[in-house]
Amino acid sequence: MRIDWMDGFMISVKISGSETVVSANREGLLSLACQLKALAEGVPGDHIHYDMCNSLEEGSDELVFERVE
Repeated sequence: MRIDWMDGFMISVKISGSETVVSANREGLLSLACQLKALAEGVPGDHIHYDMCNSLEEGSDELVFERVE
């Protein structure tokens, strides 16, 4: 699965209790939209893992999207 990022993207994830907030600028939202479309076209078990080491702003919580049936 191809994962592309738009130049200048910014994404952060904060989990507090039962609430998860994903904050992103325009480039971040467009990047996520393209990646989620690619994931939807994949096969069950495909997943995208977001964390501070590969895509999220410092201090963000980790986030995983997984394709199921």
